[in-house]
Amino acid sequence: MGLIFISATIIIILAVAVYFISIYNSLIRLKHNIDKAYSNIDVLLKQRHDELKKLVDVVKGYMNFEEKLLTKITEARSYFYKAKTPEEKANADSLMEGAFKSIFAVSENYPELKANQNFIFLQERVSQLENSIADRREFYNDSVNIFNIRIEQIPYVLIAGPLNYKKRDFFKVMTEEKSDIEIKF
Repeated sequence: MGLIFISATIIIILAVAVYFISIYNSLIRLKHNIDKAYSNIDVLLKQRHDELKKLVDVVKGYMNFEEKLLTKITEARSYFYKAKTPEEKANADSLMEGAFKSIFAVSENYPELKANQNFIFLQERVSQLENSIADRREFYNDSVNIFNIRIEQIPYVLIAGPLNYKKRDFFKVMTEEKSDIEIKF
């Protein structure tokens, strides 16, 4: 009888240990998925940033009188280089997106520019990058949401607490990005 009790106790302890190990592993997997998703966004933002420089070079010859726009683009690029946290990257992303929208909107006034093959190619490339960034943002935010929920649920909280896991921030859109861009000529 004592041997059965000891065996049952060992099996229960092993089952609980395996259960907590699986919880620990799932939290680690979620944490790394968030980091990976953020890195993917960062790579795409860098690519978009590089395309903006090329786009500005193509556009400069046509837009001699658009100094405010070029200043706005320069400021957006500067902010992008300084951004470190997900929130700063999201803000830099919003500024860059606004700069692209402004360029494309102003280009309507320059028929020669709209017909330029480099401009057309870069405009298509930026559109592809925008779609990829939106997909990656969604994956990142889904991963953050799952992580944030898990670290507050029982029994995950029993492991997340000692590991000092804190809620992660979503990749949010700035308020300015939600409104239409006003372009005056």
